[in-house]
Amino acid sequence: MIVLIIVASILLASISIIQFKNEAKEYHQERLERKENAVKEHINYVLSTTTYPLTTENLDLIFKDKIHELAQIHNIEINIYDLDGKLLKSSKESFSVDKVSPPIPKYILKLVRSSIEKRYVDIKTIDGVKNRSSFTQIKDDRFKPLGVLNLPYLEDDGFYQKELSSFLIRLGQVYSFMLLVAFALAYFLSSYITKSLKTISDKLNETSLNQKNEKIHLEANSKEINLLIKAYNQMVDELEKSALKLAQSEREEAWREMAKQVAHEIKNPLTPMRLTVQSFQRRFSPDDPNVNQKMKDYSETLIQQIDTMSAVASAFSNFASMPAQQNETLNVVEVVELALDIFNENNIIFEPEYPEIISKIDRTQLVRIITNLVKNAIQSIPELQEHKQIKVVVKKVLNNVLITVEDNGVGINPIDINRIFQPKFTTKNSGMGLGLGIIKNIIENYKGTITFETEYGKGTRFIVSLPIINS
Repeated sequence: MIVLIIVASILLASISIIQFKNEAKEYHQERLERKENAVKEHINYVLSTTTYPLTTENLDLIFKDKIHELAQIHNIEINIYDLDGKLLKSSKESFSVDKVSPPIPKYILKLVRSSIEKRYVDIKTIDGVKNRSSFTQIKDDRFKPLGVLNLPYLEDDGFYQKELSSFLIRLGQVYSFMLLVAFALAYFLSSYITKSLKTISDKLNETSLNQKNEKIHLEANSKEINLLIKAYNQMVDELEKSALKLAQSEREEAWREMAKQVAHEIKNPLTPMRLTVQSFQRRFSPDDPNVNQKMKDYSETLIQQIDTMSAVASAFSNFASMPAQQNETLNVVEVVELALDIFNENNIIFEPEYPEIISKIDRTQLVRIITNLVKNAIQSIPELQEHKQIKVVVKKVLNNVLITVEDNGVGINPIDINRIFQPKFTTKNSGMGLGLGIIKNIIENYKGTITFETEYGKGTRFIVSLPIINS
């Protein structure tokens, strides 16, 4: 009931605000049109009674004395331009008008000429205040264009803002009173009518296999409620018996699962390390001018993988499921590129959108994510396939860094799609094992997401989205 009152008050306030804004918008639009029509009629009267020939060049002489009179009568600033947008006459005081006033922008002149009514209203917001400025053609008695009439109009929403504030205050008072009544009624119902049911409900919510559950000691006036209390107390007795058996089973299963995870996480960096050493053996040359840099790159790659295994081993010895996050400010693009260097594959394409995307993240866990996805992508491509390609893309979308790993391998069988992230699921062809479940947990710990798109027989693309953390 209270929630409904709050929702209703928010909806009514929102609709009222929108209605007031729409009314203010329509008011200013109609007011500007009325002033414009009145000024145009007055201008047409001046043109019909003037002794000067009706030409663009004579507009300055025709309205030399009249323009100030028109501005005072209609209480609005009036500017008259020639057909090229050059200012001819303004109702502003002489000291406030520049000697060389800015002309009408070309796009506005084009919009005026192309419109059916030969009119255009330019709307701009300056310092939080909306300014309307109408532009319309001045024509002679034969409808030949002579110039352009400009009427600047400053929107003043003070009246509507005052009315809106007054309405919202009254609305808040009414709904505050209704909330007080609702709270009082709810308190009465919970205290005198539903006390027994609330006690049972609270006990049911607190019931868990992982703790000692208390029985309900309450004698209700209702026979049905007493039967419910008796059934709950019997359930507590049964749960206590089952909890002991379940606890033993869960401990054994937890150790088995932890052993599998640790074995997988330690084994996972060994393959890239082996590939790195083999690549170093084939490509190392003492005479290479870049030998020091290459030694540094190979060393950093091996150190990263060793740190990963060390972190997992330390966590296992401390009975933790996975290493704790050690966030540091780093360039995500650089770390991803370094992680790709461990793979001795010529068909891996790296496409960063920016040279650097700075975020706070655990370097080891980021390397683990990239290593696992790329390794799975390599294993998903058959060895005899002629054209092999793995594309890794890093880009920034809003306040997230997006990492995609795409391959042209065998794809994922439709019957396996819903099991990809299950801890014990694995397939030989796709190379997806326990690691996908682990990196999914890592990504979700950062409030990120991992999804995939696949077409059986054509390939798979994994998309990792991680929020950019700068503080």
